[in-house]
Amino acid sequence: MSDSPVQPSARPLVPALEARLGEAIPVLDHGFVRVVDYMGDDAAVVQAARVSYGAGTKTLRDDAGLIRYLMRHRHSTPFEMCEIKLHVKLPIFVARQWIRHRTANVNEISARYSVLDKEYYLPAPEHLAAQSRKNRQGRGDVLEGAEAAEALRVLREDAERNFSNYEHLLAEGDESRQGLARELARMNLPLNAYTQWYWKTDLYNLLHFLSLRADPHAQYEIRAYAEAILGLVRLWTPVAAQAFEDYRLNARSFSGPAMAVLRRMLAGETVAQAESGMSPGEWREFEAMLKAP
Repeated sequence: MSDSPVQPSARPLVPALEARLGEAIPVLDHGFVRVVDYMGDDAAVVQAARVSYGAGTKTLRDDAGLIRYLMRHRHSTPFEMCEIKLHVKLPIFVARQWIRHRTANVNEISARYSVLDKEYYLPAPEHLAAQSRKNRQGRGDVLEGAEAAEALRVLREDAERNFSNYEHLLAEGDESRQGLARELARMNLPLNAYTQWYWKTDLYNLLHFLSLRADPHAQYEIRAYAEAILGLVRLWTPVAAQAFEDYRLNARSFSGPAMAVLRRMLAGETVAQAESGMSPGEWREFEAMLKAP
């Protein structure tokens, strides 16, 4: 190894994120998120917006105000100047949700070439819930007692059986017989098996991902990853992250009819759903937004 001193980087560095490079942040029971590399910072967003390479005469307060303006008015391209590459280990069923965000570069481990580790996701007791009776995509009350124990038993036994059969089909290390091709044996793996990928995206599209997946209504498992990534964004671009949380993540968008109802309410009028111009479903969502913290 060379004894020459390490030369300082000429590119902008974010010390808070530099300290976390390569660190696997645990998510769920066997998963993680790890920052591999990044480009840009809050200053890169400002620079792109001003199309200027000099520091200029603007203050940090002016820069923060500009970032908040860009976020508030949904400007996209300045935030695209920052990029981040993550190494993620996640259950396959979460990956299938995640991949629907098609604004990133992805390279996933291939079970055609690699034998997957025997690791599968089992929900913690507080996340083992029944199907919601009101929302076909959501969860209802948490299962308890015998029902919870039975659900976990079936999930665990099925995963163990599938992995056992997967390993049997592969016949890895067994020279007495010829195993099935890896590209075929993998079809027997359960959806709660863990996969891994490298995922690279720009800050604008990352924040869009977080606006959907860090939302309280998102499925818990993918929300756990989104919350871990949001923590990294707070380190990487703290001003942009705060603006995002203020104007997107914790903000609410009201329809035209909802705004009309709000004006009537502010004027002191009592408005019922039947005279609001909104459907019962819209009205429930409207009331939920008014009650949200």
